Amino acid sequence: MKKTLLLGLLAAASLTLSLSSCGGPDVNKDEDVATRPLPPIPAKADTTGGKPDTNVPREINAVNATQDIKQMQPQM
Repeated sequence: MKKTLLLGLLAAASLTLSLSSCGGPDVNKDEDVATRPLPPIPAKADTTGGKPDTNVPREINAVNATQDIKQMQPQM
């Protein structure tokens, strides 16, 4: 009998807590929120001084391939 009484009290307490938490008056107050657009993201600063980035591979074409081959050959 004590177990059923304890389970009944526990169920009643959890039901009361769940009912009281659902009826809050400030749950859906969207009209109080001030919305404004975010500022634009500033452009990334150019720290290379106009030089091409060495981490980005160059486009493969005949002109670039010829320049690379000339740089790899020993100078005489």
